[in-house]
Amino acid sequence: MGERYLVALGSNQRHHRHGSPRAVLVAALAALERSGMAVLAASPIITSRPLGPSQRTYANAAATVEAQCEPLELLERLQAIEAAFGRRRRGQRWRARVLDLDLVLWAGGCWSEPGLTVPHPAYRERAFVLAPARAVARNWRDPLSGRTVQQLHARLTRRHGLPKARQSPRCAQAGP
Repeated sequence: MGERYLVALGSNQRHHRHGSPRAVLVAALAALERSGMAVLAASPIITSRPLGPSQRTYANAAATVEAQCEPLELLERLQAIEAAFGRRRRGQRWRARVLDLDLVLWAGGCWSEPGLTVPHPAYRERAFVLAPARAVARNWRDPLSGRTVQQLHARLTRRHGLPKARQSPRCAQAGP
């Protein structure tokens, strides 16, 4: 049995072979499987407004995957898939992109080293991540706040503001 992860998928640019951003996400899920990950569940695809200067609407989804690797190796696999879809990691942040794959949560808890922090530092503040994530990982717990993905989404989408992460010894309790 491998490690379990929650991966967020996003696209707001057509691909010359796969087509629309929605079609890109379907192709990306297949690419995850080809790269040695088992896709355990995939959310419906939603649309969202972009962050930053991009004007294009995003297609977003989430998937729970299982892989025989630690988080840093999984990140390398995700970045290789992005590159195969034409993503270049230079230039302006939050610009239009064919494919964005983010490692959001790891069933093993927390991970931190240069280039990778798990849980993803901003996912608690992003409905376009939490909405699809709750479809496939609603009961996964954030290792910093102890809240489930469902609870984080509810807190984010109600009027009273964003959830606050706090440091906690619960890091080992992430995952299903």
